[in-house]
Amino acid sequence: MSPLEIILGVVFCSQTAIGVLGNSFLVFLFTFMFLTAHKLRPIDTILIQLAWANSLMLLFKGVPQTMAALSLKNFLDDTGCKTVFYLLRVARALSLSMTCFLSGFQAIAISPSTSRYIKLKNRTQKSIIPCSVLCWISHLILNSIILLTIKGTRTTRNISNLLDYGFCSTSTTSTITVALSSVVASLPDVTCVGLMVFASGYMMLLLKRHQKRVQHIHTSSLSPRASPEIRATRSIQLLVNTFVFFYLLNSVLVLYMHFKNPRPWLLHSSNFLAGCFPNICPFVLI
Repeated sequence: MSPLEIILGVVFCSQTAIGVLGNSFLVFLFTFMFLTAHKLRPIDTILIQLAWANSLMLLFKGVPQTMAALSLKNFLDDTGCKTVFYLLRVARALSLSMTCFLSGFQAIAISPSTSRYIKLKNRTQKSIIPCSVLCWISHLILNSIILLTIKGTRTTRNISNLLDYGFCSTSTTSTITVALSSVVASLPDVTCVGLMVFASGYMMLLLKRHQKRVQHIHTSSLSPRASPEIRATRSIQLLVNTFVFFYLLNSVLVLYMHFKNPRPWLLHSSNFLAGCFPNICPFVLI
């Protein structure tokens, strides 16, 4: 085992452990609040699902990738690879959807309390659970197509038209087919990212207007801390910018690897970037 393999194993293992610990803390916190008869806010339902999705994503991505980095590439058979990669894709899609859902719910929650927005807020609170169930079911169904293309590395050593992910491989066909499939698969992701950016921009605009209305209150205050509006705006910016940055950068690398034979460092970089947001997300929320 080379020093590089040991370093990669430690990096992926540390990323997985820290991310799972942070997300598990959120799950434990909300579970404790529920068991102690505290009334959970509607937004807490989204946060619990986001923490679960991030934890599953880190586990199904980080553990196999750590073992692959330590040269244990043949520890999964074909069935194991299909199962792990399928659950990984479902968890990734749920993390994206719940982050988008979180931004949308926050945007509606801080909207002006007019009669029109009050009705929308009430409907939104009642639709959180049905929409969440719909997200889970739709992602479980849509990502089932991955079961047709993913193969275990044990049975794909001598096949040339494969894209190796370290612990699993996926079959590749012509450039046109890859391009079309990539565009179709990325449409839901692009839609969620667009809605997230729009909702976050809308929230920052509302918070900026509110800050101007109460500026005289904050000016007369002797506290050196930033106003609640500024702190909330910074948190929103940090969460959304972090997600968009890592998502776009990783998407470019994945798309490039579908057209070119990727070098090992590029594959490891893509795998590391894929775990950055679920790793950082709980600490931003905390």
